[in-house]
Amino acid sequence: MHQYPQRPRPDEQPSYQEYPPQEQYQGHRDFPGYPGPPQQHQPHGEQPAPVRTPEPKRSRRRIWISATVALALLLGGGGFAAWKLDWFSGNGEDVSFGKKTPPPATGKADPTVPATAATPSGDPDVLMPAGPKSGFKQTTKLDDGTIIAKTRLAGAKSGFTGDVWVWAPKEYDDPKYAKSGFPVLIALPGGNGYPDNYWADRSLGLQKAISDGAKAGTSLPFVVIMPVLNPDAKYYYDGSDIPGQAKMGTWIAEDIPDFAKANFRTYKSRDGWAFMGSSSGAFVGMKTVLQYPDRFKAVIASGGEIVPDSPLWKGHQAEMDANNPEKLAQKLIDTKGPEVYINFQIGTKESGKERMTKFQQQYGKGPVKMTIRDIQNGEHNGWHYVRGMKEGSLEWVSKVLKGPKPEAG
Repeated sequence: MHQYPQRPRPDEQPSYQEYPPQEQYQGHRDFPGYPGPPQQHQPHGEQPAPVRTPEPKRSRRRIWISATVALALLLGGGGFAAWKLDWFSGNGEDVSFGKKTPPPATGKADPTVPATAATPSGDPDVLMPAGPKSGFKQTTKLDDGTIIAKTRLAGAKSGFTGDVWVWAPKEYDDPKYAKSGFPVLIALPGGNGYPDNYWADRSLGLQKAISDGAKAGTSLPFVVIMPVLNPDAKYYYDGSDIPGQAKMGTWIAEDIPDFAKANFRTYKSRDGWAFMGSSSGAFVGMKTVLQYPDRFKAVIASGGEIVPDSPLWKGHQAEMDANNPEKLAQKLIDTKGPEVYINFQIGTKESGKERMTKFQQQYGKGPVKMTIRDIQNGEHNGWHYVRGMKEGSLEWVSKVLKGPKPEAG
């Protein structure tokens, strides 16, 4: 495979609307707008994919400027001041999720004590926070008062240290659910996936879609975990332990779930664990579910890819095959389970449905359950994928996972 040149830093990239005409980009199957080499090698005999519309970029300065101008024009100075106070008041402050335990006799809180002291009852699958709990800082606030927060996680098993964003729905702090577990949705970005995870940007609406769905009864109230996907902005690592590289497969499949279990009320079984992702993040989510069906049950894979193709796999064919969803799906079929659920999402204005359909026809059998959701007039971006989730994919994943149970009475 080709050794791809270094991508520009995220803060040097033009915003979503400012990309040059498509003919100036060769594109890459996992990264829209990636300036690939003159003749790209397509693994497994695939034909070069048409150029896609770029995914939303995390240029914080441009996002803030455009949002400020638009809202100032719409609301006027007073309205904008109220909006800013509501959305961003408290940013940078400490955040805790769940009820705090009473401080010990010394009057000082023990940072190793889990955030929730309640004892589970009824469901033996409930896993209370194991600790040690992480320190979270608020990054933004949603209209319903819920918080997106960030922490720095040193992965004990991968050895990789990276940022992780988290969000818990309002139900998580409801006393009725104090002894209940919550399903976890690990949300993976496409593009660089470093140093940010764009699903932590409230403008995409992922968290609001879950909240609205929970109110309407069409979605479970997921705890959303949003880690960085890659260890740098130079290469993509296919969410795998590529020999000689950072162990991003271990980071995603082990360190991130361990982190969620340390800080939140979750479930011991795979029935409470799923992925969602777009583009390269969709590939990683699908690959991880197929690779570890005893740990994860479902994935919403939006605009995703089918096979690994990081340039860092060169010289490691056996290891790449061990991370290939085609081979993983066939292995699961041959061993007859356990069942996993894959929901592809694809916009009608983007390419790639042929690959999804072929994959479904060949491997969507036995324990591998697959569906494909068309997003009408959808393009290759996070906003449209969230729309697809609201139109049905959240309800789909909620039906195959278990949700929290309120206490009787």
